[in-house]
Amino acid sequence: MTLPRLLPIGVCALAALVMAAPAGAQSPAAPPQQTPPLVQPPLSLPPAPQLQSPPALPPLPPLDSSEPRPGQAGKDVIWLPTPEALVERMLTMAQVGPRDVVYDLGSGDGRMVIAAARRGARAVGVEFNPDLVAVSEGRARAAGVADKARFVRGDIFETAFPDATVVTLYLLSTLNLRLRPALLAMRPGTRVVSHAFSMGDWEPDESSQAESRTAYLWIVPATVGGSWRVELAGGRSFDVTIAQHFQKIEGKVALGPVEAGLREAALRGDAVRFGFVDADGAWHELAGTVSGDRMSGTYTAAGRRGSWTAVRR
Repeated sequence: MTLPRLLPIGVCALAALVMAAPAGAQSPAAPPQQTPPLVQPPLSLPPAPQLQSPPALPPLPPLDSSEPRPGQAGKDVIWLPTPEALVERMLTMAQVGPRDVVYDLGSGDGRMVIAAARRGARAVGVEFNPDLVAVSEGRARAAGVADKARFVRGDIFETAFPDATVVTLYLLSTLNLRLRPALLAMRPGTRVVSHAFSMGDWEPDESSQAESRTAYLWIVPATVGGSWRVELAGGRSFDVTIAQHFQKIEGKVALGPVEAGLREAALRGDAVRFGFVDADGAWHELAGTVSGDRMSGTYTAAGRRGSWTAVRR
């Protein structure tokens, strides 16, 4: 028997009737039924929203590439200005005056150099960007200090500054550490001032703040570590051993079978001072200056005063 085309639910119902009929029974023929085709309404989407273009921004003013801008890239660091109040404190910490030669490494817009020149110092700015060099020169002329302020284009790691008595920095700690060997090799007593960044384990001699910014001062120490033969005027002599960590010193003095510790040992630039108690209980205090492998100065002991010298052993 041929079954008409039915919807799936009709097929299932008809099959059930066939299975329920007794054997041999004939199903009456049913007229074929036409299933109306399924007609789906056309898919209708809502109209696309009309996107509006954002209002046009006003054009930026043209930039003058010669003027420094905070954050602009440089060779080793970005340029950020030191606040004027901190500039003055840094120069005051270093006690900059007319007898000084100041080098500003990475001089930017020249403000540190110009401020030092206003104090009567000869000042030199080392800057890699030639446009900033030109800007700084113009500002020095406008400030009336062009005769004392000089700017050079150069790499701070390739520029020599042996005549400097003061060096100012606003770099990074990593760059300060690269410069540290050259700074420590400078004349004892040279002052180094840094805005914000340290020198590793070389502790500063002073730190100051202005406008919530910090500045650090170091005084380059003489080299005094080692063994010295000290002679007091009048013939008495003894051996002193000094241990040095930058400007921090300590030591011992040999007094026959006794090795006594030095007291109040201090080093500031090329100025040295220390004291000890001798075998008789007398306090000795020595102060002087360091010059290479020699030291000399004055001492007091048990009410006496005289001169002393020392040579490195």
